[in-house]
Amino acid sequence: MTSRIIDGKVHASTLGEKISASLPAFRAKTGRAPGLAVVLVGHDPASEVYVAAKGRMARQLGMESFEFKLAETTSQQDLLDLIARLNADDRVDGILVQLPLPGHLDTLAVISAIDPDKDVDGLHLVNAGRLASGLPGLVSCTPLGCLLMLKAELGQLSGKDAIVVGRSILVGKPMAQLLLAENCTVTIAHSRTHDLPAKVRAADIVVAAVGQPEMIRGAWIKPGATVIDVGINRIERDGRKRLVGDVEFAAAAHSAGAITPVPGGVGPMTIMSLMYNAARAAHVRKELPPPEL
Repeated sequence: MTSRIIDGKVHASTLGEKISASLPAFRAKTGRAPGLAVVLVGHDPASEVYVAAKGRMARQLGMESFEFKLAETTSQQDLLDLIARLNADDRVDGILVQLPLPGHLDTLAVISAIDPDKDVDGLHLVNAGRLASGLPGLVSCTPLGCLLMLKAELGQLSGKDAIVVGRSILVGKPMAQLLLAENCTVTIAHSRTHDLPAKVRAADIVVAAVGQPEMIRGAWIKPGATVIDVGINRIERDGRKRLVGDVEFAAAAHSAGAITPVPGGVGPMTIMSLMYNAARAAHVRKELPPPEL
């Protein structure tokens, strides 16, 4: 068996078209475009690349992008003061503080300071609670992108056995909640899970978000299963630096029905899901119907 490759760029393009199509009516009603504010503290090279990419994508889709680059030594109070100003600014519909933050800053306090209705990362406790309770809210971008790809590939997910390997608040836990809401039977696995290979082999859907290079072996994948690989790991192999996922891709591709590559799978959908969250937040704040998914 040869797997279908789930092209995240294609799915992201489709979602981007839906977002762009919603913006002319929003501008006509409000006199402005949706606004996304991205805050970067320090000079982490990877974070700088991500922030620049998010700003470009927002502008490309027709949204306003407000970027705030703060010094590594920025104090907790100065960062909280900026968030308070962005919360009060009606031009700003979405606020994202790029993680990780420098060690002297309290990440939970910073996330908690963001207006939940502008929390486009979906990490605020209010949005986590809304998701767990089945209420509408802003959902963490990576799990949302994964769900949209799964639904596009498989249609109805109801009744399928799914395993999420990883239990982070950014991916694992919200991913499990989203799959539960689609009526999947969900297992959350982690470093203490007994006989992980057997549990993976039983799953129709495998979401790997554990942060360990190629931890999920190809031999563990059930024939025909759909595999979503969230991992991005930099390794050196054969004297070259490479990006690999949390799944042993080449071997898994012989069993899986469909699989995301690394790179080019989940990454593009994560950024586009952030754009969707910004557009959704803008519409909901103005009591307008959000863009269709």
